[in-house]
Amino acid sequence: MDSKPRPSATPSAAPPGVVTSEDRSTDRPAHTPRGARNGDHPSRPGALPPAPGRLSRVRLPLVLSALLVVISWQVAVGGPLLRLDLSARHGVHELRGWLDNPWIDYGGRGLADLGGSIPAIPVLLVGAALAAWREWRAGGRRWWLPLPTAALTALLIPLLVVPAKTWFARPGPLGETVGPGQWGWYPSGHTATSAIAYGAAALLISRTTASPVVRRWLYPATALVCLGVGVGLVWSDYHWLLDVTASWCLAGVVLWGLPRVLPSPAD
Repeated sequence: MDSKPRPSATPSAAPPGVVTSEDRSTDRPAHTPRGARNGDHPSRPGALPPAPGRLSRVRLPLVLSALLVVISWQVAVGGPLLRLDLSARHGVHELRGWLDNPWIDYGGRGLADLGGSIPAIPVLLVGAALAAWREWRAGGRRWWLPLPTAALTALLIPLLVVPAKTWFARPGPLGETVGPGQWGWYPSGHTATSAIAYGAAALLISRTTASPVVRRWLYPATALVCLGVGVGLVWSDYHWLLDVTASWCLAGVVLWGLPRVLPSPAD
């Protein structure tokens, strides 16, 4: 009498490269995206590493900080990177001579003036007041928070820039001497003031507006103004290129951290 074969208790070998549910440390089906992945923690099988977007956001301040350190080191020791300043200044002088247009020179000085404490700090305070008003209209419990945030940001600018100017004591493009205890030209105070003040105002306003048009144009417009300030400073021989670049790096780190210390507008 023939008997039917009993099912084997041992699973059949899977083809090479195929992961079966028996080989898994969890009971997830093998067709899930995490099926063939090992966990990044013993108690969290199949967990994914941090998302690439999150890593990019973390890399940005690290890259800016590293660039700021390198530029500062080269300025302190008079390194070969300073040749970039000389090349940029020579190129600007040749372009100015070729254009020979006083209106362009007036425009460069006007752009540079946008980096002064006036109008940059008033713009920051007005932006904070507008953000506070919007949060108050929306019923936010901490609607007043943009105001002290703007005030502290305004105070932070000289605390970051003035000691560095005193310590590096770098002469300007026109060869002005820097006496003991006097401020030098590195880093650029106008560049840092404009980038931090205008950038912080844009961040505070964007957190409280639902208009897609405002969100689409606010950041590019702010970046364009800050770029214009830096170009105007170099064009007018007010600063070296590396003075401006270092202040942009410094401002980028400050603006990266600002949204992370502020609570959500809904809180």
